[in-house]
Amino acid sequence: MLDANLKTQLKGYLERVSEPIELVASVDDSNASRETLELLNDMAGLSGLITVLVRRDDAERKPSFSVGSPGAKPRIRFAGLPMGHEFTSLVLALLQSGGYPPKADADLLNQIRSLAGHFVFETYISLTCQNCPDVVQALNLMAVLNPNIRHTMIDGALFQEEVNQRQIMAVPTVLLNGAAFGQGRMSLEEIVAKLDTGAVTREAEKVSAKAPFDVLVVGGGPAGAAAAIYAARKGILTGVASERFGGQVLDTLAIENFISVGETDGPKLAMALEQHVKSYDVDIMNLQRAVALIPGDLIEIQFDSGASVKSKSVILATGARWREINVPGEKEYRNRGVAYCPHCDGPLFKGKHVAVIGGGNSGVEAAIDLAGVVSHVTLVEYDAQLRADAVLTRKLHSLSNVTVITSAQATEITGDGQRVNALHYKDRQSGAVNNVELAGVFIQIGLVPNTDWLKGVVKLSPRGEIEVDARGQTSVPGVFAAGDCTTVPFKQIIIAMGEGAKASLGAFDHLIRSPVVSKAA
Repeated sequence: MLDANLKTQLKGYLERVSEPIELVASVDDSNASRETLELLNDMAGLSGLITVLVRRDDAERKPSFSVGSPGAKPRIRFAGLPMGHEFTSLVLALLQSGGYPPKADADLLNQIRSLAGHFVFETYISLTCQNCPDVVQALNLMAVLNPNIRHTMIDGALFQEEVNQRQIMAVPTVLLNGAAFGQGRMSLEEIVAKLDTGAVTREAEKVSAKAPFDVLVVGGGPAGAAAAIYAARKGILTGVASERFGGQVLDTLAIENFISVGETDGPKLAMALEQHVKSYDVDIMNLQRAVALIPGDLIEIQFDSGASVKSKSVILATGARWREINVPGEKEYRNRGVAYCPHCDGPLFKGKHVAVIGGGNSGVEAAIDLAGVVSHVTLVEYDAQLRADAVLTRKLHSLSNVTVITSAQATEITGDGQRVNALHYKDRQSGAVNNVELAGVFIQIGLVPNTDWLKGVVKLSPRGEIEVDARGQTSVPGVFAAGDCTTVPFKQIIIAMGEGAKASLGAFDHLIRSPVVSKAA
């Protein structure tokens, strides 16, 4: 199961284990069970502290296996083979169950240990989902720390019948004690905040008590990270407030055009960005979504948590989000057949008919990826021709299970009340309305800037982008902006980083040329 290189790497990690680990496999005679046993035996062969027990007549999902201390009631279970993106989740579960201390804020770890109640989590994932590991790893860690918490990772592609019965249409989907708890990427802090209802208020009070910053960066994506690093290197008081550190990069799969790095993926890059920022004296405030900017000698930023902070200068790096098509049925069936991440949710539509809306690079790449999983892909493009790069278009047209429809306007997504069953579109040349019966619609029509909260305060373009000058300065003195939320063309990670650095230097230049402002102002 594990090749020689992977075994060598894993053996190195397992040397950090200090306590015995028991892997209890629940298997049958399927190939998936055989592969599961092969994986477990490979791991046991790499460490004398790991033992494997096999059970065939229990009531657990098959194949699955638990990770825990010998003889203790297991609190972590993997239903399926945790390879691909989830292999890291397995390694961390082994390390943490084997006594290796977790890397997280000490206050947060204590908060997890003190959670009272009975929490049984189930997380449905796909092995191609780059968002799923964060959720799986967070819940596994919580199960290690708190005996009241149990967590099972479930590979939706392997347990397809269960997915259909529970109507799981997007990953990650988390159930708590059998009821819906959350969908999509969630950080450890977010999960704990949902369980500890007083956490948001306590954190808001802590944030509001902070002294004014010299530079406050709003947003934790590539632009925000670069801005924070450049500001901190100047030796000035720097803060970063973000809803989730990493931003849109967290939803990006393969990254092959980041200069000097041959290949990486979004979550890895986001983690590297956060680690780099943390290596400086930067105050990072997570789970803070900005809702208002109040100009003044000290600029105030208000958050939806109720917190507010002030700063001598502000750098807006709030990024962008998936653009919606705004047709009937889109919101009603979101995560029930309407999806925005083909890498994450594609495996849930194995053997089914889906549509992709959008003929740019994102749409065509999505259709190519999905064609390898689903039975048929219908790509719908508003324009008279596809707008993707020629190499992608040629690949798309070479696929036998893809239909391309151009000059088509999506008009409605319909369903049976539970899940999507059809897409309606209008032929822009003839005016005829057509109907395609399908199980899912993947929307890939670009991004919209996260700037709604700035309307009427900062000058925005007709598309809602923040207008900036050559130094990143906005229409409000002391307020700068960078990245995908601005009018700077070509929304690329490397461009956002450069713009973040430039805006930070612009903010520093503004500070040294500004009169001294009393912190009591």
